[in-house]
Amino acid sequence: MLKDKLQPFIARFEEITELLMSPEITSDIKRMTSLSKEQSSIEQIVEKAKEYIKTIDDIEENKLMLEDSELAELAKEELKELEAKKPLLEEEIKFLMIPKDPNDDRNIYLELRAGAGGDEAALFVGDLFRGYLRYAENNGWKVEIMSSSDSEAGGYKEIVILVKGDHVYSKLKFESGTHRVQRVPATESQGRVHTSAITVAVMPEVDDVEIEINESDLKIDVMRASGNGGQSVNTTDSAVRITHIPSGLVVTNQDQKSQHKNKERAMKVLKAKLYEIEMEKKMEAEGANRKEQVGTGDRSGRIRTYNFPQNRISDHRINLTLYRLDSILEDGLFDEVIDPLIADHQSRLIEANGL
Repeated sequence: MLKDKLQPFIARFEEITELLMSPEITSDIKRMTSLSKEQSSIEQIVEKAKEYIKTIDDIEENKLMLEDSELAELAKEELKELEAKKPLLEEEIKFLMIPKDPNDDRNIYLELRAGAGGDEAALFVGDLFRGYLRYAENNGWKVEIMSSSDSEAGGYKEIVILVKGDHVYSKLKFESGTHRVQRVPATESQGRVHTSAITVAVMPEVDDVEIEINESDLKIDVMRASGNGGQSVNTTDSAVRITHIPSGLVVTNQDQKSQHKNKERAMKVLKAKLYEIEMEKKMEAEGANRKEQVGTGDRSGRIRTYNFPQNRISDHRINLTLYRLDSILEDGLFDEVIDPLIADHQSRLIEANGL
């Protein structure tokens, strides 16, 4: 019964309220902050829980009043309102009870990398990057290019950006995976459609204290920046390549003129990648249910196809097909794809948690 499932939330909220007033907690800032965060995270569900329990009690009370001839008519009216209110509250509570992904409020590093398809894949990295930029603008997020590697034919072999704002990870975490593009390249005289692929990785930004790296585990190489001109060309050895020996991860940064800044940015991306690996290991240990909970699943899988001749975008995870690829990419209208993914994810979570 839903009422029974709600009692622990109310009990925990009241317990935290008492703890926050105790002298031993008020003198421990770290513990106090942690408890305040926990209380804040369940505050909404506790409010709805109390409203729901009161509604249930009022329904029972009005049912008893039906037996009283003087109050029966009034009770009937109130029952009608309360019976209509109850299922609406139940739906709200179900969504509030879905286990929260601890990373949902974080900023992210978004890495786009050209895969099969050579120049055409690199060009599409540029197209998708610009689509994400517009999507970020639409959401009022800030974007900072962390590192990029230009392709000679245009576009990027690889680009890493930092996206900052409200609930960035919760929206963009579903973008991880392989994105396939089908279109006629500009160099194709026969008008044949070519298929190429790029990979997208979405990594939560982490605080320095969350991931500790031993300097002895790092191999740091300094070299001359390379590029097609403009800012990326440098006459000094300012480009930095960091190899994390235990994991084999390699991160390169050359976009800043200062070697120190390039190293600092490369370290931030490396920490995000290591955090991602830790998350994967944790999910493997906790099983499929945890993967379901954070909505990642198989990140290496082909998740989406962009078919330019048909102006079609298809997301293979939920069998979604939209014939407005041009608008979605040009105007950054990714909510048209992301919102159905979130809705599907939430409904499966409700089912998985027996709500």
